[in-house]
Amino acid sequence: MLALRTRFVALSPSSSPSLKTPLFSLSFRTSISHSTPQNPNPRSSRHAASATKTSKPLSDAAKALRTFLFVPPGIEPEEVTDEMILPGSNIVVGPYAGDSKIKEVEFVKSSIRAKDCPRDTRPEFAMLGRSNVGKSSLINALCRKKEVALTSKKPGKTQLINHFLVNKGWYIVDLPGYGHDPALQRFANAPEAARMDWSAFTKGYFLNRETLVAVLLLIDASVPPQKIDLDCANWLGRNNTPITFVFTKCDKMKGGKGKRPDENIRDFQEAMRQNYPEHPPWIMTSSSTGLGRDELLLHMSQLRNYWDI
Repeated sequence: MLALRTRFVALSPSSSPSLKTPLFSLSFRTSISHSTPQNPNPRSSRHAASATKTSKPLSDAAKALRTFLFVPPGIEPEEVTDEMILPGSNIVVGPYAGDSKIKEVEFVKSSIRAKDCPRDTRPEFAMLGRSNVGKSSLINALCRKKEVALTSKKPGKTQLINHFLVNKGWYIVDLPGYGHDPALQRFANAPEAARMDWSAFTKGYFLNRETLVAVLLLIDASVPPQKIDLDCANWLGRNNTPITFVFTKCDKMKGGKGKRPDENIRDFQEAMRQNYPEHPPWIMTSSSTGLGRDELLLHMSQLRNYWDI
């Protein structure tokens, strides 16, 4: 079983949480945080770190398994088989996985502030990533439509919080891409009038958005790990925000001295290990070839269905 994952340094979330807690624990090492929020997140009951089952202690083998795989609610680690693991990921498919087909997508609204977002009880997934990571292309690939989200070779084209209603039941949220400021103070390359302060944005959206199931944090697998991506992941971890790492451009094979996508993914996971004793789920994708599309949607379905019970 573990041999399937040894080519990647894949870490997994902790035990299944209770109802309406996050589907995985970030278990972020507080030692790296130079500022822990003084006022707890009002959603902390759903985003509390280190939520664990109390029914029985995990065996050493089960603990070892969890360092490689994301085992969702409804499954014991000892029950996992090879066939239950989604290809190109550390994600186990559990009983909450359901219909993952996207039948219709409707653009609902663009918002410049979190408080302007749709007031709705339907669950949503926020897509976040560095400018030019392929976020809009991935959204279009998931929806199998070319112009659901605006794509451009110019970074920073997405400047607002864009809500897309899927199957009239849940949302994909296209967030502005962040740039190359290691302090994550501003989104990249947007006109001054449309720029938003990172801390204000996160306080208004990530910390207070009750319907947020998870952040899909997109990481460009065609390049070595970027500090700004690590900073973003660490910020989300410190604030107990559920994450799935979505590695993009996994079809981009480097020639010469460049590393392959799987090598860059391994390096990124090694870097994350410094701060995360356990790791959120991750998956490899390519908008060009369709790699990981169906698997990502299936993963989203099990997160969404568990959230919605």
